[in-house]
Amino acid sequence: MNSSEEASLSAEIGRSLPYLRRYGRALTGNQISGDRFAAITLEAILEDLSAMRVVPEPKVALFHAFHRVWTSAGSPLGEPDNGLSARAQGHMLTLTPNSREALLLNVIEGFTVEQIASIMQIDAEEVAHFIDVAATEMKESVAGSVLVIEDEAIIALDIVDIVRGIGHRVTGNARTHVEAVALALADRPDLILADIQLADKSSGIHAVNEILAEFPDIPVIFITAFPERLLTGNRPEPAFLITKPFTEDQLRSAVGQAMFFASTETLSA
Repeated sequence: MNSSEEASLSAEIGRSLPYLRRYGRALTGNQISGDRFAAITLEAILEDLSAMRVVPEPKVALFHAFHRVWTSAGSPLGEPDNGLSARAQGHMLTLTPNSREALLLNVIEGFTVEQIASIMQIDAEEVAHFIDVAATEMKESVAGSVLVIEDEAIIALDIVDIVRGIGHRVTGNARTHVEAVALALADRPDLILADIQLADKSSGIHAVNEILAEFPDIPVIFITAFPERLLTGNRPEPAFLITKPFTEDQLRSAVGQAMFFASTETLSA
C-alpha cells in the first residue's frame, strides 16, 4: 500500500470512527468499554494493515476488524455504571447469540445483509435469520409510554404513528424545551425520542438533561440531522442515535432496543 492509499484509508477510518464508537457502545452496553475496543481495533490495524484488506470496502473492513477483536475477547459486556446499564446487560444475556450484532449493523449502522456477512464472516442467510430473531425478541419484550420531542409536524406525526404501531403509548409531542419538560413532569415517560434543534431555537439536549435530572433512568433516543454534534468523543454521548432522514425500520429497532434494555419492573408488569 503506497502513501496515497494509506492517506485515503486513514481518512476513511477517521470518517467512520464516530459510527464505530456508536456501535461499540450499543454492543457492549457501556461507552468506556465500547471505546476501549475501538481503540484496540485501531492499534491492531496500525500494527498490521492487512486487516483492512480482508474486505474491499474500508468501512466494512473496519467494522470487521472490530468484530474480530471483540469476539476474540469473548464478546464481553462493559461493567455496568448504573442501575439502568445493569438492567440492560441482564437483558442482553437473554438474546440469541449474534442476533443483536446483526440487527445493530443492519438497522442502526445501515449495512446490507451482504456487508454484515463480511463483517461477521457468516453466510448472508444466517445474517437475515439473526436480524429477524433479534427484532422479534425485542418487540415481544415490553411496552411502555413514549414522549416525542420534535418540532417538525410531519416528522412528529410519522414518529407517533410508528411508536403507536409497535404497541407503545405516546404521552405527547413537544415542540420546545419548555413543552417537553412540562409534558414529562405531567406524565413520566418510559422512553424519550428527541430532536436536538427545536422550534423556538431551544435545545432538545437541554430539555432532555432537565428531564433526566428529575427522572435519571429514562432511556433517550436522539433523532437528528446533525449526528456529529453528539458523536464528538466527549462524554456523555447518547447510547441511541438515529440520523435524519431515518427509516421506519431504524426507528422501530431503536425503540425496541431502548425499551428492551432499559425496561423496569413497571414496564414488565
